[in-house]
Amino acid sequence: MTQDEAFSILQTGANVFLTGEPGSGKSHMVNRYVAYLRSCGIEPSITAATGIAATHIGGMTIHSWSGIGIKARLTDHDLNLLLEKDRLVRRLRAARVLIIDEISMLSGDTLALVEQVCRVLRDSAEPFGGLQVVLVGDFFQLPPIVSSAEQDAVKSISLDGGEWSPFAFMGTAWQKANLTICYLTEQHRQEDAVFLQALSAVRRGQVTDEVRACFSGRCIAPPTDDAHTKLYTHNFAVDRLNDAYLKKLPGQQYDFLMQGSGAPAVAEGLKRGCLSPEKLSLKIGAKVMFTKNSPDGKFVNGTTGEVVGFSKINGNPQVALSNGKTIETELAEWSIFDGMKLVAMIKQIPLRLAWAITVHKSQGMSLDAAVMDLSAAFEFGQGYVALSRVRTLAGLYLIGYNERALEVHPGVFTQDALFRASSEEARYEHAALGEEKIAELHAQFIEAMGGGVGMGITPASSAPKRSTQEATAELVAQQLSIAAMAEQRDVTEATIIGHLEKLVASGTLNAETDLAYLMPERRRFVTMQAALETVYKKKGNMLLSPAQAMLGPNFSFEELRVARLFLGGAAYLEE
Repeated sequence: MTQDEAFSILQTGANVFLTGEPGSGKSHMVNRYVAYLRSCGIEPSITAATGIAATHIGGMTIHSWSGIGIKARLTDHDLNLLLEKDRLVRRLRAARVLIIDEISMLSGDTLALVEQVCRVLRDSAEPFGGLQVVLVGDFFQLPPIVSSAEQDAVKSISLDGGEWSPFAFMGTAWQKANLTICYLTEQHRQEDAVFLQALSAVRRGQVTDEVRACFSGRCIAPPTDDAHTKLYTHNFAVDRLNDAYLKKLPGQQYDFLMQGSGAPAVAEGLKRGCLSPEKLSLKIGAKVMFTKNSPDGKFVNGTTGEVVGFSKINGNPQVALSNGKTIETELAEWSIFDGMKLVAMIKQIPLRLAWAITVHKSQGMSLDAAVMDLSAAFEFGQGYVALSRVRTLAGLYLIGYNERALEVHPGVFTQDALFRASSEEARYEHAALGEEKIAELHAQFIEAMGGGVGMGITPASSAPKRSTQEATAELVAQQLSIAAMAEQRDVTEATIIGHLEKLVASGTLNAETDLAYLMPERRRFVTMQAALETVYKKKGNMLLSPAQAMLGPNFSFEELRVARLFLGGAAYLEE
């Protein structure tokens, strides 16, 4: 499933499990959906299973958001106590959309607690109290971290009277949610076909001698000892190495202390989850990694560099990147909001020493190169998470690895195949609805949530408002590409194509003259034309789904929509 297809399904208000291989764009999709909801005047509840993941997406842990804390079960007395917490009740009753990231690290029983709290505090019998629930993650990555004592306790009082549910998809709440599976299949991280095949083999549990030879061939030393970030499975190895390298560097040490404000307990949680340390010690020559995405795109979480100086004006570290650019690194903020209200905030230079990091803290990062010691891998998925951080096989340097490093949880294989099949089914069923019905569902959901298109945007002036289609027509007059129009309008390309369809149907635009510059490449257009006209002869309409099924995955749904504009315009737009 493409990102645009998943985004359209999310816009209908369906409960969704958004998944895919590392680098498929899950975090990007979360950010895109959040921006869309806010543009419609709807504030989503953004949460994650762990503190680290929560800082990545600007949210809070699901445990804190729901009020369950570290509890393994909730008695009637516990629920009554939660009902007495006015702020918590207001938060849950005001919620409309609940996003939970890194769902693989949340057990099925913990998700059941969240579902129960939502129903009770929202005074609703519907699953999750009627919220749209968006679960995000990949079960091949790190599993839930549960102590043996907690696991024993949960097993003895399982919420559904059955066995303990280590994975979220095994629990009762998952079944209640009736999730639409959106399995993203595009790859935006790995750029190496051989490496991607090896990673896919690990994911499928098909590690052959050829795959082992692929990784064994990377058991080589990097060009220089400290040129690349090292990934270890245990904290003590990381801390020891970073401290040793920093100590060896000559020159003055500069210390940067983290600042915190807001609710003390929440601020402390932010500090524990932040990838930047409370006390960041740096020297010229220190290997560092950025721990946050830059708002202006200068760096991303995982970008590495070297400290080359400190500003004489404010003392900020100056970092040289591998692309030759030098960036003066300013204080960054990590915040937790309750709706639009700021609960707590921390500020720190968004860097950490990066001679070494743990595999756990690398989750979600993309690295150009890394040195890994997976000889002590002890958890299913640990090696897979580490290996999938780098973009190419050439960027991988293995100190060593054990067989566990090439193993993922056996219980996930069958379920993953079901997820893929369910996603394909959802993809075709959604497309079969047709653009008009899909647009109607999008509008109905936003209206039901109390929002509206553009409600979240404050007008800059009192000038008469153009319709959204008129705004797109003006960009067509400038002969902007569909991608450029989408970027300028801050909408999806699918939305722009929808505008073009309506503008052609209404006669406002003529496809052959006004849109001629958007005509697909001739050979591809002729192929699409043949498929669409074949469908038209059989169905009496140019339906996109049957045409795409005939053409296969090399032709996208949106590409077909554009081609159809030039084959009769309004006569073919209704499905």
